Amino acid sequence: MSGAELPAPALRKPNPLWTLGLVRSELGTTFRRWRTRALLAVLAAVPILIGIAVKSETGGGTGGGGHGGDAGPAFIAQVTNNGLFLVFTALAATLPFFLPMAIGVIAGDAIAGEANSGTLRYLLVAPAGRTRLLFAKYTTTMVFCLVATLVVALSALAVGALLFPLGDLTTISGTRISFADGLVRALLIALVVAASLVGVAALGLFVSTLTNSGIAAMATTVGLVITVQILDQIPQLHALQPYLFSHYWLSFADLMREPVYWNDLLRNLGLQALYAAAFGSAAWARFTTKDITA
Repeated sequence: MSGAELPAPALRKPNPLWTLGLVRSELGTTFRRWRTRALLAVLAAVPILIGIAVKSETGGGTGGGGHGGDAGPAFIAQVTNNGLFLVFTALAATLPFFLPMAIGVIAGDAIAGEANSGTLRYLLVAPAGRTRLLFAKYTTTMVFCLVATLVVALSALAVGALLFPLGDLTTISGTRISFADGLVRALLIALVVAASLVGVAALGLFVSTLTNSGIAAMATTVGLVITVQILDQIPQLHALQPYLFSHYWLSFADLMREPVYWNDLLRNLGLQALYAAAFGSAAWARFTTKDITA
């Protein structure tokens, strides 16, 4: 064996630290961008506006019932009685549009933005590789899903504590639970909301592999999210609607029942996993065979 052949196996040897380093680098790059910070600032402002609106418009809240589809109104009715309900209200208000829009921007720009700026080819040099880069981009988008959701929840909790009383709360089933139990449920709801966005993240990543224009990828992803939600509201499409990724988004309200209704929650998580697998696989198939020119 010649000396020139010896280094080849070492170059091909996989190293998990490369992947972890790439993920860490992507996280740092994404969260340092002014656009990411602006999106998080807008999300944090939504609970503030809701809290001020409820404080100025409502003299006193009334406990209410409700169901998953009426999560927002059911929670708003109790905000003035307990500020913790502002967390649930803010998540219900941001989930249909603001959170998916933010995820669509980050996911849509993941690959297309790099191609547009001319840095994609440099990211694909060893030891990164296409699969590792795609994994790092999707992981970063998933982390953003969690951070964005927690920003909404924490902002709402702070505003709720400032403007309204806190204490034991009444579930939408009419039973009383402790404030500590309510905090645990708020955290679970935030995690469910974050998990509800994995389908949008995978869709955005797939769209991002189809074009070299970051703006086009972001606009297409956000447009598809809006279109799916419009389809979810058309009665004539009721047979199709259970398969749309947004159909069970507001099922997180069932965590505020006593006992908790798990059926729609599990359907939502299963549907998101299916969309993530389908569009994640499509993104990988497209990206690993794509001719990279930028």
